[in-house]
Amino acid sequence: MEQIFEVALQWVWIVPLYTLVAGVLALLWSPGAIEKTGPRPSGYLSLLATLLAFSHSVLALVALWDQPVRHLSITWFQAAGVHVTLDLTASAIAVAAMAVITGTNALAQVFAIGYLEMDWGWARFFSLLGLFEAGTCVLMLCDSAFFSYVLLELLTLATYLLVGFWFAQPLVVTGARDAFLTKRVGDLALLLGIIALLPVAGTWNFEELALWATTADLTPWAATLLGLALVAGPAGKCAQLPLHLWLDEAMEAPLPATILRNAVVVQAGAWVLVKLQPVINLSPIAVTVEASIGIATAVGCAAIAIAQVDVKRVLSYLTSSAMGIAFVQIATGQGTTALAGLFAFGMAMGLLVMASGSVVWNCITQDLRQMGGLWGRRPVPGLGFAVGAAGVIALPPLGGFWTTFAAVDHLWPSEAGLAIALLVADALAAIALARALGLMFFGQIKPMTERAPEVSWTMTLPTAIALGFVLHVPLLLGLTDWFAETWAAALAHWPVAIAVVVSSLAGLAIGGIGYWGAQPKPLLAGLGAPVRDFFARDFYTPDLYRLTVVNGVGALGRALAWFDRFIIDGIANAMGAAALMGGQGLRYNTSGRAQFYALSILSSLLLFGVLVGWPVVAESPLALNFSF
Repeated sequence: MEQIFEVALQWVWIVPLYTLVAGVLALLWSPGAIEKTGPRPSGYLSLLATLLAFSHSVLALVALWDQPVRHLSITWFQAAGVHVTLDLTASAIAVAAMAVITGTNALAQVFAIGYLEMDWGWARFFSLLGLFEAGTCVLMLCDSAFFSYVLLELLTLATYLLVGFWFAQPLVVTGARDAFLTKRVGDLALLLGIIALLPVAGTWNFEELALWATTADLTPWAATLLGLALVAGPAGKCAQLPLHLWLDEAMEAPLPATILRNAVVVQAGAWVLVKLQPVINLSPIAVTVEASIGIATAVGCAAIAIAQVDVKRVLSYLTSSAMGIAFVQIATGQGTTALAGLFAFGMAMGLLVMASGSVVWNCITQDLRQMGGLWGRRPVPGLGFAVGAAGVIALPPLGGFWTTFAAVDHLWPSEAGLAIALLVADALAAIALARALGLMFFGQIKPMTERAPEVSWTMTLPTAIALGFVLHVPLLLGLTDWFAETWAAALAHWPVAIAVVVSSLAGLAIGGIGYWGAQPKPLLAGLGAPVRDFFARDFYTPDLYRLTVVNGVGALGRALAWFDRFIIDGIANAMGAAALMGGQGLRYNTSGRAQFYALSILSSLLLFGVLVGWPVVAESPLALNFSF
């Protein structure tokens, strides 16, 4: 058995290839290729490859636990003194992350088999899921800033293609375009920062960058610009304010893709940020901006989630809020806590998406106002949503409590304002989840939920498995030294632990009072339409974009079009018209008389000579005698 574990560890580098190869092969079942079997074999092939990748990751993790890190370096480019390598590092955290990614993708694919049962786009969908999984797994192993950027761009491309999966719908096309373009803002800044790293640090290797940062001698301006560029990229990937709108637009993708995106892919930006943090720490301004973005997103997006009527939008904004908390943790030196929080949140959010997705599937609506009374009819999604909500917020003993407590306890002595803001964000998230739970599963039965039996086992089984994983997250975290330290801190600083629990309980109480009764009592009803619209319309961020960026770019485009049409084209057209008129006029000089032609040639030569020689004549001493 030990030999099997060792072989799995030696070949851990090929884990991403399982689904990458399966994704390419799945395209064979596209419409017009293999027609006799239908598209379903592509899904089964992709699921088999994902299960193999998951098994391989688990075996390698067992072999690598408490063992030294393994390294692999592949030369990618070497010429003219430039040597660029693809550095891969297999650590226990990286391999565990791959196990989480492949396991989550396996559940998402089983869920997709039921959710997309009647869809003919299986080959394209499962191929893109394979690309998602492969790219994320390589990112976990990658120890190069440059290739991490390349992999993040690969995930952005996969996001664009998945969001535009149902490309015949106008809203889907718009959502895919907006999600893709919004990410470009942060990606461009990140690319500039990574390119700037090589000449000043001499390497793109994360470990070497961390070592270089301990003795780096950069001017304050250079360190600040570099740090802000490195923060901008992850801010866009993690849907942070003001680049958060893309995640809401991405909800146009089929819901099984949302499971993987919200539970795994969005966290990839925070994973890269943890590795870049030693360089960002060179600038206090960049660290302050990073923490400010995180806390604004954590509180702001949680507040926005309370006012949404689309269940997918609620989960979208709560994902941005959780990533904001991760930004605060990373900026304040809590990288390990941030990684633990990403793991706990990813499991809980995956469960929430599955539970709500199975309701959306047979209720044929995402509008929370049209749901209700499903607790007795849909016990598995109801229980799954409740457990997922408890895992997201700080309710002990689930994972969200331990990560939230660790963050608040770390900040309380020196950054009390940030600690209180995290508690407020947790309370607001609890309100939003309690509201969604009440509107979906409690209250009276609505016309859209009157006929809503339990869905097929292909959607119920992964939901139940995810529920079990969320309940066991504390046990999995208990295998780490971080959990032992957090447990000891909770016992020693019990007032902080109580404050964290109270924040969640207060949020649940407020949301329960408003939405767990027979007749919902909207929390924002008494605040007036302007306040409700302020939160429901995302702080008017889309309108602000439209007034500034969209209209500004449109006005600039119209100005450039006018300049091109009337100035550039006008000069060219004027020259053409002059040549045409000159030719038309000269044709009347064709008289057939040689002396007339000779006079025209001599006159032209004389005029040409005057034009060419005039500067020389004007500067000669003879010309000075005629000056007045």
